[in-house]
Amino acid sequence: MTIHPTIAQVTQRIRERSQDRRALYERHMQDQHRQGVHRGELSCGNLAHGFAACGTEDKDRLKLTNSANLGIVSSYNDMLSAHQPLAPFPEMIKEAARSMGSTAQFAGGVPAMCDGVTQGQPGMELSLFSRDNIAMATGVALSHNMFDAALFLGICDKIVPGLFIGAARFGHLPAIFVPGGPMTSGLPNSEKARVRQLYAEGKVGREELLEAESQSYHSPGTCTFYGTANSNQLMMEIMGLHLPGASFVNPNTPLREALTRYAAEQAIRNSEPGGNYRPFWQQIDEKAIVNAVVGLLASGGSTNHTLHLVAMAGAVGLTLTWDDFTELSAVTPSLTRIYPNGQADVNHFQAAGGMSFLIRELLEAGLIHGDIPCVFGGDLSDYTQEPFLEEGRLVWRTGPTQSMDLDVLRPVAEPFSPTGGLTVLNGNLGRGVIKVSAVKPEHRVVEAPVRLFSDQNELKAAFDDGELDRDVIVVVRYQGPRANGMPELHKLTPYLGVLQDRGFRVALVTDGRMSGASGKVPAAIHMTPEAIDGGPLAKLREGDVVHLDADKGELTVLVDDAEWQARDAAAMDLERYRYGMGRELFAGFRQLVSGAEEGAAVFGGFEAQDLARGDDRA
Repeated sequence: MTIHPTIAQVTQRIRERSQDRRALYERHMQDQHRQGVHRGELSCGNLAHGFAACGTEDKDRLKLTNSANLGIVSSYNDMLSAHQPLAPFPEMIKEAARSMGSTAQFAGGVPAMCDGVTQGQPGMELSLFSRDNIAMATGVALSHNMFDAALFLGICDKIVPGLFIGAARFGHLPAIFVPGGPMTSGLPNSEKARVRQLYAEGKVGREELLEAESQSYHSPGTCTFYGTANSNQLMMEIMGLHLPGASFVNPNTPLREALTRYAAEQAIRNSEPGGNYRPFWQQIDEKAIVNAVVGLLASGGSTNHTLHLVAMAGAVGLTLTWDDFTELSAVTPSLTRIYPNGQADVNHFQAAGGMSFLIRELLEAGLIHGDIPCVFGGDLSDYTQEPFLEEGRLVWRTGPTQSMDLDVLRPVAEPFSPTGGLTVLNGNLGRGVIKVSAVKPEHRVVEAPVRLFSDQNELKAAFDDGELDRDVIVVVRYQGPRANGMPELHKLTPYLGVLQDRGFRVALVTDGRMSGASGKVPAAIHMTPEAIDGGPLAKLREGDVVHLDADKGELTVLVDDAEWQARDAAAMDLERYRYGMGRELFAGFRQLVSGAEEGAAVFGGFEAQDLARGDDRA
């Protein structure tokens, strides 16, 4: 396989720009690694505390310090559909570990909040920050130094990126990510979206809306549209951190249980006591990160990952930029149509050929790196296989070589689009990103007067009063990470969709986020610098005409340059964002957080921070 020249160039550029930072990360990981079983370093008192609650069999094995002990970090809770299926996983993992002569302990839980529940609510302002909080909680869970490998049980939006960042800082440990799978298909996502728009227009009531939502989100498992949660699963698999084919197997099935047990067994094999030491830090490098970006682009995944992947790369000592996304997008064909980019859901994607077909196509086209070490024991070529049960035994077979449904999944030779549909926007309004894989070509260029909002709830009133029945670029500013935690603004989608359906040219510009489920309306998001930092959005005035060209990557306000430079930023009282629903607890995060283009992280860049101050010590 010959790697595509652009893929090779971007990979090399990331390697070169990250050279010092990555070298320091690797040294940190080597310093953390100690030969032998990790708990052997603990004093007798330390170790006694570590296994005091164990049963006799596990306690005896832990005393001997010659077998692997797995740490389980889980995002389980029983309120959220995606995480409820994780409840029995720890016991399965423990049983599998005992069958291998080893042990497993539940190291700790991490918070798991659902953007679907908090959408449009004050709690959404904690959502992005929960990623870094999860990374910290993962660090606490693993800090006891009792473990020789770790299993990370997580599914949704900020949870997998947070677990990944935590795993990266314990990169001397082998790590396997263990998904729970999507719920079975319910009400089609397109029908759900239709009812939402009818509700926004006042044509159906809350009872009809709730019934549609309940039929769509109806059982345990991940939501079936292709948002951030399912993008997470795809990226973990294409980086080799899942078992092959594990991403989209439904919960509470024999195959799902077999995959969970096998993950525990494989984690033991990958540990130093297991004889095939395969630590996280040696698996995840610039090649794996580029694979994640290409997989995201080829599948039309969530724009949230223009934040998360930057932060995740930073956690392993790599500097990933938005320009890398744009350059990779230009050569990555769009191979899937999963809602909101199409009518199918992830179960249809799985049935059409799923990850094995997608990975085979990208490998054969030279668009991803096959020579990355994966948790399955080999390289990424193993991930062109699918898991099956044969007489109760887990086996892998060669996956389909042809798509079972060309309306959902296509080969590289006949893509839905020649590019990945994600680009960086530049202009006198700053820098941002836009996803156009679900935006029709005729809607990708909009030039119109702006209507300014500083709170998403203000838009509904303007919509109801008919103030937006015109060509309009809606600007929702002071929604960045330092202002109010950068909430998703998916609540706006039905209103903007109605305006577009009425024949108006409409777009959204914001320093906030949109959901991974955002779709047909062009949305310039993650604008940076954010308004609270004096970013250009703060200088806009009502009626200014803005030109957005998603195809060319342009976002410009059509104001005389001298006048524009002379304008002051609009003042804004953000006190209402500071208290209530736990927001006061995250004041420190709002002060520490980096800009969107740096991943909106609170950690200060790990090794990059050390290098900036001239300190290259561990």
